[in-house]
Amino acid sequence: MSFLSGELAGLTAAVAELIAPLARPGKGELRLGVPESAKAAVAAALAIDHPGPTLLITPSPARAQAMREELAFYVGSLPLVRLPERERLPYEFAPDDPIVSMERSRALAALASSSPALVVCSWAALSEHCAGPGIEASGVDAHIGDSLEPMSLLSRLEEAGYRTVDLADQPGTASRRGGLVDVFPAAAEHPYRIEFFGNEVDSIRRVDLNTQRSVERLDSVHFAVAATATRQARDAAGALVARLEATTDEAEKVTEQLELIASGLRSEYETFFEPLLYGSTALAHLNRAAAILHDDIEEGEAALVKLLEQQERARVELEQRGHIPAELPMLSASVDEVRDALSHFAPPVHLQRFGAEEMGARRLPLRATPSFAGKLKPLVDQAAAWANEGKAVVLASQQALRLAEIMDEAGIKTTLARGLESPPKAGSITLLALAAGGGFILDEHLIFVSDSEIFGFRKRRRPTRTRIGIKSDLISTLEIGDYLVHADHGIARYGGLIRRTVDGIEREYLELQYAEGDRLLVPADQLESVTAYVGPAEHPPSLTRLGSQDWARTKRRVKQAVLALAQDLLDLYAKREVARGHAFAPDKAWQMEMEAAFPFVETTDQLDAINDVKADMENVRPMDRLICGDVGYGKTEVAIRAAFKAVADGKQVAVLVPTTVLAEQHGNTFRERMAGFPVRVEVLSRFRSEHQQRDIARGIREGAVDIAIGTHRLLQKDIQFKDLGLVIIDEEQRFGVVHKERLKQMREEVDTLTLSATPIPRTLQMSLSGIRDMSTIMTPPEERLPIRTYVLQWDDEIIREAIDRELQRGGQVYFVHNRVHNIERIVSRLRDLVPEAELTVGHGQMPEEQLERVMMEFSAGDQDVLVCTTIIESGLDIPNVNTIIINDADRLGLAQLYQLRGRVGRSANRAYAYILYDKDRS
Repeated sequence: MSFLSGELAGLTAAVAELIAPLARPGKGELRLGVPESAKAAVAAALAIDHPGPTLLITPSPARAQAMREELAFYVGSLPLVRLPERERLPYEFAPDDPIVSMERSRALAALASSSPALVVCSWAALSEHCAGPGIEASGVDAHIGDSLEPMSLLSRLEEAGYRTVDLADQPGTASRRGGLVDVFPAAAEHPYRIEFFGNEVDSIRRVDLNTQRSVERLDSVHFAVAATATRQARDAAGALVARLEATTDEAEKVTEQLELIASGLRSEYETFFEPLLYGSTALAHLNRAAAILHDDIEEGEAALVKLLEQQERARVELEQRGHIPAELPMLSASVDEVRDALSHFAPPVHLQRFGAEEMGARRLPLRATPSFAGKLKPLVDQAAAWANEGKAVVLASQQALRLAEIMDEAGIKTTLARGLESPPKAGSITLLALAAGGGFILDEHLIFVSDSEIFGFRKRRRPTRTRIGIKSDLISTLEIGDYLVHADHGIARYGGLIRRTVDGIEREYLELQYAEGDRLLVPADQLESVTAYVGPAEHPPSLTRLGSQDWARTKRRVKQAVLALAQDLLDLYAKREVARGHAFAPDKAWQMEMEAAFPFVETTDQLDAINDVKADMENVRPMDRLICGDVGYGKTEVAIRAAFKAVADGKQVAVLVPTTVLAEQHGNTFRERMAGFPVRVEVLSRFRSEHQQRDIARGIREGAVDIAIGTHRLLQKDIQFKDLGLVIIDEEQRFGVVHKERLKQMREEVDTLTLSATPIPRTLQMSLSGIRDMSTIMTPPEERLPIRTYVLQWDDEIIREAIDRELQRGGQVYFVHNRVHNIERIVSRLRDLVPEAELTVGHGQMPEEQLERVMMEFSAGDQDVLVCTTIIESGLDIPNVNTIIINDADRLGLAQLYQLRGRVGRSANRAYAYILYDKDRS
């Protein structure tokens, strides 16, 4: 059941009473004054009470995503989807993002349906041109028992815009293997497998992409047509090509793709062309019985005006540079066009902040809940006072178990629940082990408090995005010419998949090409003996000769080298293997509470790494584990959970980082994650005065500091831990030889956890050899999108456009210039390019207090662009920064560029990296 159907039934009734007059003809729109923290609850109350779909329109994409996360707490079983914006900059000629295409198709289907659903979108997404309704009806259908040839089905699918490939692992693709045809529909999460018996459809199954196993059997299936495969799209493409003028090779690529569409062929840039070929918007799909909600409509209309100005400016500039043909249509509808489309539906409901009564807003019986900012005693006292006054109190928290313990110690009776089947009773205190976006007071009878008011932070649950295109086996990752290794026959070149009929049975084989023209065919179902070759790309391997002893001799040499390495390292780690360390206790209730407060969805690799670390810590042998994973893949959360486990068992933790900026970042992250628990976290770096450093050192020595985070300052002799139990080392390769000797001593005494995206060769070799334990995090967070990277010379227009576009979507920008002596000249030049942007400067030669203030203000979003040196290289995590421009990149190393590029793309938004070089110096 939904939260509203029980606890907030009164809110639903109050909203329904105000909405009812709108059903009568002649009534206008309704404005409701609602606290920001209660908007999601009011929107859900409207949607639950409405018999058809409900469309909630927000000012910005960021607000749409935040509102969707908050709504999830209230809607229960009501379908909740978001209509996303296309993940590209205006007129950017880039391949489709299949996930966005799938989510858009799902949202448009929910809008068109007559069934109840809640769809959230921004003005940007609402105004984007797209194919009109009815496109789904022109797809391809298959039913069990149909008389149909496999090749005939593939032909019909190609006419509908599907591409025939070897493995259907992306939306809009199809493949055939004998009597099996796999089809991945454009708007689905899984492919479908159609099995033929002769020329008859024998079975239809939905297939899990990862396991290739059947998930569900169906009687029929419909495959929607691609948006650019319709007759309307072909005609529009032909007309557009006739009037476009392409004067450069780059612009000619656009017209070539349009010509493909006009001739009925599929383009891989479908979402680029769809807005150019159609004039409809999402409102064309909206059911006439739908309810429309506006979240701050004035702000949304203003945002759309800015977006249209940005599109027009980008179109003109790209035309002038020859990147696109001249006279391409606009990508989005105007404000007036959207208003006119909205006027054909029932009058909307406006959700406005308080203070809007003078504009005619009706105020609901709601007001904001007071904030307690992590002070639990005032919360306990206030909750008891509210209950004594006869009010129903509901505390929704990820740390509900801990709150229950505290209230029990205070003699206050509470009820702990995962959900409530009926409204709470007057005078009761109910603790919900759930996360909500914000709290409010309803009609002075129900007090609803969330983590936002209790601890000062909100849950930021990442959207669950289906991972599309995961390569499920070796075959799907290979390209012709790749090097492979056969366990018995050695190194070969991949020649592709071929089909052979043996004894009347058709099978697929991998063709392995060896030296002197020899070939070996390996059945596709016997791949356990074949692996990908791993080695330096600049030095391709020599192919093995079949039938010779070359491979046998190579394997013998490798075995001898491995044995020699193991013998050399045996003495080094003998002490650690026999040492007796501290065996930490199993997880306690507080550990589970803290982990439940993690605001994102853990990946499988991340959970495996966490379990590996916990198992090591609970072992009496000192842990020495390397966590290896790409930047932004969640290594820090593994460290946080390990640190909390150590503190919960009465031990201290040292967190070593290479830079002062990263120390401050980790300090803020650790404090936020452990807010509400009696854990003292201190940062020891040059940002602290001598007096502060002495106080922190004394707290470490006396055991008052639980977690000490710092640079190499933590390794100095005056820092003595009272009871050190865990050392966490972030990016060990950044420490010097002297520091590493001290770290080596620590490994013999306490548990050690090393985090690295680019471990030094010796560390990696020891981990791969099994001398040190290693866990790898290879799976990016579910919503993570690839970073679009551009390598180019300095161009004023491109730089201005990159910064302006990021600011238009509410983001921030890093501009890296690693020369302090002329960094102010760069700042002056950027101010001329983007005068509307707020710029700030940060580098290591600034006074500590000034640099700390700059970094904190930028992290808080007070500045738009941070012009800085490579001080941001390691670990800095600001999700709102999704564009980075690296000047004079040819002066930096490859590892530095990789780390810098990893500072963006740490949220659900598409990230962009511009790497600038000087051609005269390269």
